[in-house]
Amino acid sequence: MPRPFSPVKSPALAEQGGATYPRLVELMQRLLAPDGCPWDREQTFESVRRYVLEEAAEVVDAIDRGDHDDLREELGDLLLQVVFLGELARARGSFGPDDVIVGIVDKLVRRHPHVFGDVIVEGEGAAERVLDNWERIKAGERRDKAERRGLLDGVPRSLPALVRAQRIGDKVRRVGFDWPDPSGPRAKVDEELEELDRAVASGEREAMESELGDVLYAIVNVARHHGLDAEAALRATMRKFERRFAHVERRVEDEHGGFAEHGKLPLEVLDRYWNEAKSRE
Repeated sequence: MPRPFSPVKSPALAEQGGATYPRLVELMQRLLAPDGCPWDREQTFESVRRYVLEEAAEVVDAIDRGDHDDLREELGDLLLQVVFLGELARARGSFGPDDVIVGIVDKLVRRHPHVFGDVIVEGEGAAERVLDNWERIKAGERRDKAERRGLLDGVPRSLPALVRAQRIGDKVRRVGFDWPDPSGPRAKVDEELEELDRAVASGEREAMESELGDVLYAIVNVARHHGLDAEAALRATMRKFERRFAHVERRVEDEHGGFAEHGKLPLEVLDRYWNEAKSRE
């Protein structure tokens, strides 16, 4: 006989303190129980991995859209993956949900000595000094654990390439491995473009791919030196492209019966529709 699960109600916003979080843990435990959900019970760290990536991406999409209702829902979906993995770990005898919370709380207190300790960080450049302290404390934690890890080992390899490139640039900057001003990476873009041109002229695919990567990394460094987010910039450009191409598709549908009906159209026709979209913006 099914066991009912009582609904959870949100208190008034000003009164919310996260007291409902344990209900999600309780729900996940119920789903993973012997008489719980067969699908949930078959999952592993490896099978849940892709959902973590997908839900994190949907959180980012909701932020980019400025849709707070969607953001609330997507944060719940992402939190579910955190709780799911915690319960899978508990089943293996590795750790549990409280270990996760205790670990992150301890880490945040330890890495904010300017809030919870006697370190003073004020005035211009305070945020930058906070980040420097964070990295220094983090490095000390690794020494205490006798971890032999490189400076860049903490940058996840599964991050989108532009995000990872910018994070790596930030990491090495903190130890002085960087151009002193934006003119350095800008000159590097020209240098790498020339090398890409030579690789293209050679026709060697491997060389072309390598030099293209160098160009992209140089551009990321330009963005970083100007305080820009390369990933966000490219995402914004792709949203703009999607809006404009949607107009092109509508015009092709109205004038030519659609791409499926007509196939390829002359580029000058498509360019005219594209420029219409640009002018409307």
